[in-house]
Amino acid sequence: MKTCFPILLFLLFGMPLLGQQDFLAQQYFNDGDFDKAVVFYEKLVSSNPRRLDYADQLVKCYQQLEAYDKAVAFLQDQIDSGKAHPTLFIDLGYTYDLMEDPQKRDAGYQKAMDLIESNPDFGYVLGFKFQQYALLDLALKAYRRSMELNPELDYNTQIARIYGEQGEVALMYEAYMDLISQREAIKPNVLRVLQGFVTSDPENENNVLLRKTLLTRAQSDPNPLWNEMLSWLFIEQQQYSSALSQEKAIYRRRESGNLDRISSLGRIAEEAADLEAARDAFEFIENQSGDPIDQLNARLHLIDIGLLEDASPNLGKTQKTYESLMEQYGYDVASIQLQISYANFLTFRMEEPEAAIEILKRSLEQPLPEYTKGYVKLNLGDILVYNQRFNEALILFTQVQKELKNDVMGQEARFKVAQTSFYKGDFDWALTQLKVLRNSTSQLIANDAMQLSLIISDNSLADSTQTALRKYAQADLLSYRKKQSEALGVLEELLLTHKGESIEDEALLMQGELLEEIEDYSGARMSYLKITEFYDTDILADDAHFALAELYRTKLNAPEKAMEHYREIIFRFQDSYYFPQARKQFRILRGDPVN
Repeated sequence: MKTCFPILLFLLFGMPLLGQQDFLAQQYFNDGDFDKAVVFYEKLVSSNPRRLDYADQLVKCYQQLEAYDKAVAFLQDQIDSGKAHPTLFIDLGYTYDLMEDPQKRDAGYQKAMDLIESNPDFGYVLGFKFQQYALLDLALKAYRRSMELNPELDYNTQIARIYGEQGEVALMYEAYMDLISQREAIKPNVLRVLQGFVTSDPENENNVLLRKTLLTRAQSDPNPLWNEMLSWLFIEQQQYSSALSQEKAIYRRRESGNLDRISSLGRIAEEAADLEAARDAFEFIENQSGDPIDQLNARLHLIDIGLLEDASPNLGKTQKTYESLMEQYGYDVASIQLQISYANFLTFRMEEPEAAIEILKRSLEQPLPEYTKGYVKLNLGDILVYNQRFNEALILFTQVQKELKNDVMGQEARFKVAQTSFYKGDFDWALTQLKVLRNSTSQLIANDAMQLSLIISDNSLADSTQTALRKYAQADLLSYRKKQSEALGVLEELLLTHKGESIEDEALLMQGELLEEIEDYSGARMSYLKITEFYDTDILADDAHFALAELYRTKLNAPEKAMEHYREIIFRFQDSYYFPQARKQFRILRGDPVN
């Protein structure tokens, strides 16, 4: 206690010496209590005459209190001292503007601008100060004049941002294009800014302006940079074939032999279900690449695309293609993706899990890197779960969890342990694993873990026999095994025999998702609507609203109804996992620029 007492005294009485006045001044200022803030800032300026930040805050306090005479007197004293910071002339001019004295206002601004003539380096601080007062034309003038006097100065970024603030989008685009043509390394930063001005609509005015700007540049300058920018714009507009044309032009111009950009675009198009563009991309890679592994990966994507394109694909023909590839590439570390792809095809398409298990067990006999071995084990475990060999799957998942415990793959393995235990009916062990995963570094894993743990905990308390929960787990396993009709049958029985119980909303959500998979969009809509009608204050309400919004937007061509459900998430579920996506899609549908 004797040791603590002097420390306590120091904190109570010594604190002002270490900045309590600064803290209180800022706190009062932030709270809008300028009468109190000004007292502290006057003291701070008096004891720290060289601190520009204190002087700046004091002037703001005077301006907020309409004590313009005090502001002018203070600023004039600072200027007359001969050690005035250049921005004080702008503060003086702005104060006169508040006093409605345009002559003295302009004189203050002009004195600030005159300083640039003797020292162009002042352009940055003066331009920034003008921006703070929203005097954007003067800020532009300051930046430009500084660059004219000293060509080594570069304020193009600031100029481009001001154009954006002024709504001069065409000028902003030109400024940014000038910027990246000189410093291509900042392209990622520029693209982040441009995302706030373009939308997925090719006919949006800002999109049209950017496309014209880029096409003009591309026609006058053979630099592949403009093809890259056009490709980016076409991807934003979901015009993947047009983006691919630009990527092919880049590939031919650079002659680097690197097809990574085209491969990446192919995957984006495939995920977006633009199968024609995806097929074109991977066929190009297959024909152009001299690397056998690049060709193999392209072939695997083409197989997946073929299965997606055809509602009733010729599985026997596809299997022969896999067999031919296996014969060509064999069991090798470099072709591990082929082995996994073939095993998944045999399991989830041909319903031959035993053959798939043998393939991946043989894959594990190779001298694989630890991460690759973990990847193979996860896939083998998934197939064992499909085959309902739960204990064997749990052994593999647990191995990966321990071997890669500090990696996202290790967290994924832990989730698979929980999920498999759930299918098996070992709900307590599943819950133990899921509690750990709530703080996963992967937001997706953390969200999935939270949802499954709530399903288990909520329905274990409500039903000590866990009958309904076991039925739900059975339906979930059938869904995992791609047996949608059987899963829907179990869910219908569950909803009939356990109507009104706590598990009903979970069952309805799974029912809706399965109906979407078999393209029964009307049925899916009814399932989701039941959740929003009867369980709109429960944990899955945001899931149902988001599912409805996406269904209306992507399948039912009802954008107005989609907006209604996105709006529900935005205003009622701000902490929802879906909130960022809902806000973005709502703004797109409303026609707003989206950041």
